[in-house]
Amino acid sequence: MGKPTGFLEVERQDRKYAPVAERVTNWREFTQEPGAEAVSKQASRCMDCGIPFCHSGCPVNNLIPDWNDLVYKDDWQAAIERLHQTNNFPEVTGRICPAPCEAACTLNIDDVPVTIKSIEGEIADRAFREGWIKPQCAPRGTGKRIAIVGSGPAGLACAQQLARMGHAPTVFEKSDRIGGLLRYGIPDFKLDKSVIDRRMEQMEVEGVIFRTNMEVGVTVSVERLLDDYHVLVLAGGAEQPRDLPVPGRELDGVHFAMDFLSQQNKRNAGDAEEKAAAGGTISGHGKHVVVIGGGDTGSDCIGTSFRQGAASVTQLEILPQPRSTRTRR
Repeated sequence: MGKPTGFLEVERQDRKYAPVAERVTNWREFTQEPGAEAVSKQASRCMDCGIPFCHSGCPVNNLIPDWNDLVYKDDWQAAIERLHQTNNFPEVTGRICPAPCEAACTLNIDDVPVTIKSIEGEIADRAFREGWIKPQCAPRGTGKRIAIVGSGPAGLACAQQLARMGHAPTVFEKSDRIGGLLRYGIPDFKLDKSVIDRRMEQMEVEGVIFRTNMEVGVTVSVERLLDDYHVLVLAGGAEQPRDLPVPGRELDGVHFAMDFLSQQNKRNAGDAEEKAAAGGTISGHGKHVVVIGGGDTGSDCIGTSFRQGAASVTQLEILPQPRSTRTRR
């Protein structure tokens, strides 16, 4: 711990957002990163709290106090190495993770937790800018061929780890592009798809093979995969939407969120409308949009609707309205 009094001397200052009037006119990421110097100051706020509760809050067990300290000491290259010990894609989690680590942070007792998510994102982005993130190729192969079904974050992380151990992983994806819900479920204004492409380039050099438009059970059988590969990994996402058996559900204009969001991502990727909306165009342009659900997916639908030019957007949520600031754990 480099600065024991950092949390007393430095106020919490998280990343800022582009003005609403500006960001709804485009599909670019709207967060404004504070920069390395500001992030270093924020990292100094990490306390020597004895028991790092942020570890229990982090789903991937990131070594958060370790790389906070390294950032404060301006050892960014060591910070990305420490971050990669537990997280294959910190540039993704640094953008879209809901940051339960911050809710668990000891400083959250006063509602001013360390800006862990911003620090993580800056570490990863700076590492790419500086050229520190390079393919890690295994010195020799094991001869084991692994088939991985699904190219979401679980499938990609699995493939990368296996390739670095010397195995030969092939990722099968039923869509026309790699990334799963990262590619088609999360809007571009939260996760620019060049972030995925950049990692894919690294993984291909490491030995990962990507096969798109391959739906297991339709395009290729499970039996064929079991015959051709030593191991079969099922890393498919949970794509079954939750329906509402309520009066009016059968009316036109009622759609599942993923059908709505994926179309816009395909348009942004350059697909023609007939390809992006093969099952019929879903757009909020000029319409009064109602979004049912107040979670991250509901938020994505709201942002997408406004950028499409909706006349109005109303959100319905079963739970009470949350606080405007982060809640204590």
